[in-house]
Amino acid sequence: MTSPEHRGPARTGRSTLASGALPEDADVGLLTPGRPGTPVAAATGDLALLQALLDAETALTTALGAPDRVRAALAGAARAERFDPYDLATRAHDGGNPVLPLVAALRAAVDEETAAWVHRGATSQDIIDTALMLLARRARTHLIAGLDATAAHLHALAQEHRATPMTGRTLTQHAVPTTFGLKAAGWRHLVLDARDRLAALRLPAQLGGAAGTLAALGADPDLLARYARATGLDTPPLPWHVLRTPVAELGAALALTGGALGKIAADVLLLTRTETGELSEGTGGGSSAMPHKSNPVRATLLAAAARQLPTHAAQLYGSLVAEDERPAGAWHAEWQTLREALRLAGTATHEAAALTAGLRVHPDRMRANLALTGGLIASEHLLAALAPHTGPAAARALLTTASRTARAEHRPLADVLAAHPDTPAGFTAERLRELLDPAARTGAAPALTDRALRRTALDTP
Repeated sequence: MTSPEHRGPARTGRSTLASGALPEDADVGLLTPGRPGTPVAAATGDLALLQALLDAETALTTALGAPDRVRAALAGAARAERFDPYDLATRAHDGGNPVLPLVAALRAAVDEETAAWVHRGATSQDIIDTALMLLARRARTHLIAGLDATAAHLHALAQEHRATPMTGRTLTQHAVPTTFGLKAAGWRHLVLDARDRLAALRLPAQLGGAAGTLAALGADPDLLARYARATGLDTPPLPWHVLRTPVAELGAALALTGGALGKIAADVLLLTRTETGELSEGTGGGSSAMPHKSNPVRATLLAAAARQLPTHAAQLYGSLVAEDERPAGAWHAEWQTLREALRLAGTATHEAAALTAGLRVHPDRMRANLALTGGLIASEHLLAALAPHTGPAAARALLTTASRTARAEHRPLADVLAAHPDTPAGFTAERLRELLDPAARTGAAPALTDRALRRTALDTP
């Protein structure tokens, strides 16, 4: 056991940098600018992981019924700040995991009677799996808080703009009118999908001993429930050393979170383009070369996190293929992958909450963009109005021809149709302009927005 104040370059291999003594291979997040300072980053750092490992060990002594004096002594010693994570990491190489040096350090930190209870009957996988589930449970609290905040911001935006007309785009082109309220309500729906998926996850404790039989733990199957209660995690039906559903499902839920929030980022990035200008971030980022820039930095960081999460989920799914009672490599490949997935999801939820809190909506620009096609965007509605007078095929042929002329000559569609000989009587230029007013052709978008906003989230776990 080494206290933080006695760490030094001679023993740990650290070099003194401008910011103080750090390991040469330290990762403080220079290439992940969305991560440092977020709640999930703090909940998944090395000290947090070390504390989770120690918590898994102390919970084991509780489940085994250790004397109160032993439990008190161990609780006093099992504090992450009393150990050197870097030293433990370097010593973990020989055994292939950090539990071995940690157990040795923990035993050395307590008296002989307490040391006899440390790690009794457990295997390293019991402690690491339980610690990672503890890490996930603690991170999930922050993830859900971020999703709840995002959902609340989107609820307000959707309600305010339930009838604000804007361009609906399909395959990058103007399609038909919609409302920004419906778009925001759709974003919120995805956020609640992700939130409910995370909340419903079972995060079980792990305890099975060397090969999942509990043989060295008194062969007592009820010990699983006692251990789960001591950790605050869910009770598994049996040890899951090679039954990796909990990890795979967690990875999937984190990827869903990234995808749901990534959809918001993708839309915001398109709608904040200079030539579109329908949205803007409340506080845009600057550029090192172009003083005029106000970049959509939050949406950018959110999109980056969302793009990485599916790969991590795929890796965690791959670890389901685990041979024997403990695989070589498959289990080990999960550790950093799972932690990085939690961190990426933490970045995504943090940035999404801030993005939606400050998002600026520009209805005038939305209306101006609706008018860019000179009424073509409302041709679907006009087709339905013409069909009873001309027949569906003739109405489509007339609109197709008139639309091509309008585009080629840069004229409003209403003017082209008013002058066309095949346009039925009564469809004057004035009536055609009314039928082609995109702001009046948003269909059931306001009503659908109201319906979507009635959805509520599931209870928090």
